[in-house]
Amino acid sequence: MPAIHQLVAGFNRGDAISNDALVLRGIFRDWGFESGIFAEPQTIHPALRREGFPAPALRDRLSDADTVVLHLSIGSDVNDLFTSLPGRKVIRYHNITPAAYFETLQPRTASLLERGRKQMRQLAGAAELNLAVSQYNADELTGEGYRNVGVHPIVIDFSNLKQPANRKIEETFKNGGANILFVGRCAPNKALEDLVRVFACFQKHVVSGSRLIHVGSYQGMEAYYGMVRILARNLGLRDVHFMGAVTQQDFVSFYRVADLFLCLSEHEGFCLPLLESMQFDVPVLAYDAAAIQETLDGSGVLLREKKAEPIAEMMGRLLRDAELRNAVIQGQQDRLQRYKSRDLPRELRAHMAPLLGQ
Repeated sequence: MPAIHQLVAGFNRGDAISNDALVLRGIFRDWGFESGIFAEPQTIHPALRREGFPAPALRDRLSDADTVVLHLSIGSDVNDLFTSLPGRKVIRYHNITPAAYFETLQPRTASLLERGRKQMRQLAGAAELNLAVSQYNADELTGEGYRNVGVHPIVIDFSNLKQPANRKIEETFKNGGANILFVGRCAPNKALEDLVRVFACFQKHVVSGSRLIHVGSYQGMEAYYGMVRILARNLGLRDVHFMGAVTQQDFVSFYRVADLFLCLSEHEGFCLPLLESMQFDVPVLAYDAAAIQETLDGSGVLLREKKAEPIAEMMGRLLRDAELRNAVIQGQQDRLQRYKSRDLPRELRAHMAPLLGQ
């Protein structure tokens, strides 16, 4: 039986790229192909060891009739391995965050990103098909000399968002006040310091009984995490909750209790939480950077500048002005329906048909 295997730099729980690989694996298996996920051994989360395999083992699993898909997002040995493997080749580009965001606080991460950018340039021409998860990413590949670049967004398994609520979270966070949520890794490109500063203005001048909730891993980003916590303390903020990595049930529960999703990130190749917020009818207020505008696709509220007072004022309007809030939610539902109405597995098959002989 022919196979379509995937290579990822890291394989972790709650990670957007890991989840994307899992969804694609299901699609490939539905098509009748054998399919596995391979990653650098030290990056496979213990809970996923039955789902992921060490990347070096892939060489013995591939033949010329098989296809391998590389998820490109950071510097990794799997990027070099990819070029030496037999079979047909596909690159799925999730974007590589500029290293400058990490140079001061996380020099090791900056080095990995610089390596990834170098590998990305070297991989131009290595694959028969290049798929970016956004047009923003596709334009970046084209600018680096890639040809045959298509756009195929992250495929969301919405069934994962139907977990029952965690009653403890609901009881804790649904007792008055306003819950401002951001979901995403605790990393400098996410601009959590800006999130804290804007929230300080909001809590002081707009809704005093408000909470800021951040859900996302800070593993490997402890220095930045500590800096953001110190900033929140120095600003005298109350009810700032850094939840770290959470279970899927808790992840869904925080969306359920959220009143507003605030994203001030400066670099996103897609930003999956925007669509997740729409699924829960949480109004989105997001800074216009990288692929944010493309993912919102005319919905939510797009911020052109990071000025705390106007943002805090808009946050208040989205919470208090029922007509405005309902209009924003309706716009988000329309955008979400446009996404859901696409047959993304069929689109993927059309992209890959020349490689699969169909």
